[in-house]
Amino acid sequence: MAEQKDTIYIDIDDEITSIIDKVRGSKNKILALVLPKRATTLQSIVNMKLLKRTADDAKKHIVLITSETNLLPLAGAVGLHVAKTLQTKPAIPPPPDVSKSVDSIEDTDVNDEEPMLDESKSIGELAGLPDETPAHVAAAEETIDIDNSDDDTEGGKAVDAKKAHKKIKVPNFNTFRLRLVLGIVGLIGLIVLWFVMFRVLPKASVTIQTDNQTVNDSPSITVNTAAKTVDLTSNTLPAEIQDDKITVTQKAASTGKKNIGNKSSGAVSLQNCTHTGGSVQIPAGTGVSTNGLTFITQDNVTLPASIFNGLNQCITNTKDVDITAQSPGTQYNVAASSTFAVAGYPSVSGSNSNALSGGTDQIVTVLNQSDIDGAKQKIVSNTTQAQNDLSKALKTAGDLPISATLVTDDSSVSSSANAGDQVSEVTVTVVTTYHMLGVKKTDLETVIANDLKGQINSKKQVISDYGLGGATFSQTAKKSTTEQTLTLKTTVITGAQIDTASLKLQIEGKKSGDVAQMIESQPSVKKAIVNYSPFWVSTAPRKTSRINIVVQNVQSSNGK
Repeated sequence: MAEQKDTIYIDIDDEITSIIDKVRGSKNKILALVLPKRATTLQSIVNMKLLKRTADDAKKHIVLITSETNLLPLAGAVGLHVAKTLQTKPAIPPPPDVSKSVDSIEDTDVNDEEPMLDESKSIGELAGLPDETPAHVAAAEETIDIDNSDDDTEGGKAVDAKKAHKKIKVPNFNTFRLRLVLGIVGLIGLIVLWFVMFRVLPKASVTIQTDNQTVNDSPSITVNTAAKTVDLTSNTLPAEIQDDKITVTQKAASTGKKNIGNKSSGAVSLQNCTHTGGSVQIPAGTGVSTNGLTFITQDNVTLPASIFNGLNQCITNTKDVDITAQSPGTQYNVAASSTFAVAGYPSVSGSNSNALSGGTDQIVTVLNQSDIDGAKQKIVSNTTQAQNDLSKALKTAGDLPISATLVTDDSSVSSSANAGDQVSEVTVTVVTTYHMLGVKKTDLETVIANDLKGQINSKKQVISDYGLGGATFSQTAKKSTTEQTLTLKTTVITGAQIDTASLKLQIEGKKSGDVAQMIESQPSVKKAIVNYSPFWVSTAPRKTSRINIVVQNVQSSNGK
């Protein structure tokens, strides 16, 4: 049976070890090594000898397919056959001129025992194949180009690898690398797509319908800041107190008028005309008035005892005393011979022989007491603000604020000016201190659970919601700011206690039917509706953040 040939294409980057491995790996005895242009690996006599020795050891015949002129002497030196194309006949090129070479070429590497190739036959004929080489191709004897191009062409026509008489198509390694890179990118893309489809996009929605009951509860509780623990006997709970001091100011314009002009002054003659008693002492600062105008005496004066004549006319001697008008103003400039009454001394009278003068007018704006009182009335109690501030502070401390415990201290009121002051406006400041109590939710839940012991079956029911979000408190007794008795009204929901966080861990990776069956087996659960998305998802996501659980309470009431 004729031996078959093996055509091996050598890449320009192949090392001698790689070429040797390809020679050894071939199962055929005749090997055609198609060399690329500028194949530097075989331009070394040492590499040529190694290739020749490998072929001899493996009892194979190697034909180098190349037209590189610098390779021909080296191939001839070691005894390797060379052909320009796969269709031309192989021959051993003449060796280089030994006389001009520095190193002599040893021929001992050539295995004399191997039969020489018949140089009159082509490689295909040596392998026992029919000679199908067309005459025009054989005549042309063109060298195979390995130029990393996509298609090998001959005379503008693509080489048909299926026909032996056409040139063999040489693989394009750049195209191979590109396809390899694209394949790797495509594989990575498929992995990313799989990760997105089955790890990122999957979602699970679980709706749990429970058959719960509502129970109205209204225990009486006492909250006390002095208590340390919950006392279920008296329903006393420890409380925390928060204080809030709120300062509110209100301005008001001054509406009063005041005359700050000069006061009128002069002298008045006083006469004691009483029928009983002796002399009369009139102290300084006594008011004397005429026509509604009051003047103030400036000195003490002693009036002698009354004297009457036979006609019962008072003829007592008079005494003069200086007087000054009670208030400024020109109206206090009284004409001479005016009659004066003395306050507190009805039997004493007076008159002025000279006019009173010196009074002037200068009207200014002053603060009235009514202005201060009006500003106080405009200040609205800030109970809402205080309640919000105290509630926020208690929540921050971890307590449930009880607005019914809000109390206030007496307010402190001050003003920027006093009545009568010459100012254009007044600022009234009211400072109020508010107090509110708060308790722990867990303490309230303990009291509620204890109060409902006789209302629910603990073996079948649990309290799922204590209703503290909508609970109301009403004050029944205020013992002090730090201790108050209240009535709590709340609506408690009993039934299934669904721990959504734990449930999410249990349903990870399970099918919808298994999830529904597991949830519906729990007490007070009527139905579980499980939906996965997108449509290709068949199991629950393995990330709990992708699982959404909604509990719907289908309630029936049982008031207390």
